[in-house]
Amino acid sequence: MLSSKVIHVDGVFLGTAIMSGSLNTLRFYATHESVRALHNACMPDFGALYAQVRSLFNRSRLLTPQVA
Repeated sequence: MLSSKVIHVDGVFLGTAIMSGSLNTLRFYATHESVRALHNACMPDFGALYAQVRSLFNRSRLLTPQVA
């Protein structure tokens, strides 16, 4: 691992983007259940990875009933 960057949306920690030296790509380490489908996904840049994670997280919030 060369470096990593935390990914969070609206204050919710979703996982970490990990820079791999061998392929020069980012690998996503999911820590939140709502984005588990993207665990170990590889993307060429942080913006693309963040957009995918944010989109999946926001979709899961729409489908999950809110408890009052």
